[in-house]
Amino acid sequence: MLNKVPEVTLVFWVIKIMSTTVGETGADYLAVHVGLGTTVTGLVMAGLLAAALAVQLSMNRYVPWIYWLTVVLVSVVGTQITDALTDKLEVSLYVSTVAFAIVLAAIFAVWYAFERTLSIHTIFTTRREAFYWSAILFTFALGTAAGDLATEALGLGFNVGVFAFAGLIAAVAAASMLGANAVLTFWLAYILTRPLGASLGDLLSQSREYGGLGLGTIHTSLAFLTVIIGLVAWLSFEGDRPRKTEAFLSE
Repeated sequence: MLNKVPEVTLVFWVIKIMSTTVGETGADYLAVHVGLGTTVTGLVMAGLLAAALAVQLSMNRYVPWIYWLTVVLVSVVGTQITDALTDKLEVSLYVSTVAFAIVLAAIFAVWYAFERTLSIHTIFTTRREAFYWSAILFTFALGTAAGDLATEALGLGFNVGVFAFAGLIAAVAAASMLGANAVLTFWLAYILTRPLGASLGDLLSQSREYGGLGLGTIHTSLAFLTVIIGLVAWLSFEGDRPRKTEAFLSE
């Protein structure tokens, strides 16, 4: 089985950030505007994610469309997990942020104990891929909780949130280029792109009275989905292949 994840390039990060935005705006649109509610939306998206994961795991190589479809669905489900804890069970964002960080750390610890590596360049067994997707799910859940904690509970707002999280990612990128551990900087950036994408989605979709640009969730979701589809189609036609590189924030 060939490596099941893409090469980490600028396109990778662009699609990742847009996927997180779609996760934020898409979940809000289905739950609020369509009227499904968080419970039904969560169940439907979890079912779609299970189906996408089954297809992804059945592949013996990296296939762009199914990989990124799975990422988008993980983004929605990760958002729904945090929203359900916050809105339905009234779990404090401080508590959920810490809890998700502990769970993610535990996943990484078990992953490393079994495989002796956390590198995404070696996802060529089913067990490693299972660890990988488990980690991805909780990076989205953690990113959602941490992002909501910063922008809502701590009062940063959408505008400041975008710049704050972009600044943190820039700091991680600088650390990577200065020789910091590549695996650590990759996963830190992966976590931070979630609140960045969510803040960007809220900034674009929320009404002007709440500090947004008023584009609405459906227009924002469709615009970003269109870009994602275009980039994934380009990767597919260009024959994108996962390979080891020293690319920016690659590990």
